[in-house]
Amino acid sequence: MTAMLSVQQLTKTYTTGFPSRKPTFTLGADFTIEEPAIVGLMGPNGSGKTTLFELITGSNAPTGGRVLVQGRDIHRIRTDERDRLAIHYHQSYQVRHFRSLTPNFMLEKAGSDYPIVHLFDEPQFNTQDGYIGFMLDFFRKLRAQGRLVFLCVHPNERFHLEILQEICERFIFVQSGSVTPMPDYASLVALPPVQAYLGDLLTERAA
Repeated sequence: MTAMLSVQQLTKTYTTGFPSRKPTFTLGADFTIEEPAIVGLMGPNGSGKTTLFELITGSNAPTGGRVLVQGRDIHRIRTDERDRLAIHYHQSYQVRHFRSLTPNFMLEKAGSDYPIVHLFDEPQFNTQDGYIGFMLDFFRKLRAQGRLVFLCVHPNERFHLEILQEICERFIFVQSGSVTPMPDYASLVALPPVQAYLGDLLTERAA
């Protein structure tokens, strides 16, 4: 069976300086998600979460490795059709535009009419008027339709953790460019770096 998402030895290195360029940040990721799921993703600001989403959707070019969405290399797909495979929603639900040095006539068609992977990047959860319930139902609907959903949250309120625990089946923790997949919530919060990241927020929730 073809995996829904396969991130294979993916790296992205940012550099600075001229003429000798020095690396300032490197992201590395290698994981596979076989079936439809809702995946929680968290990590400190600047850890590489948005860069990972950009690489998965093909709006950012990797330094090495590749991303396969149902077996299709996202970076070989026409830029105007990549969101038919993987779509990145920013905080205000804006969708990132794509750029590529390779003209579209030299790239492949997506072969899909509706996104397979949906990546929600720190959506604004309004605690009033049932908005959170509406959003969680929307994530569940996508998953029931056979889609893969990523929910990236930077928890600063206890209810953010409760949302992740309720809706997500598996997790990814990103810190300093290192991407760590975890099979469930208990395993995630058992990680010492996650405990250090969440700090009192995790302790207060468990009290």
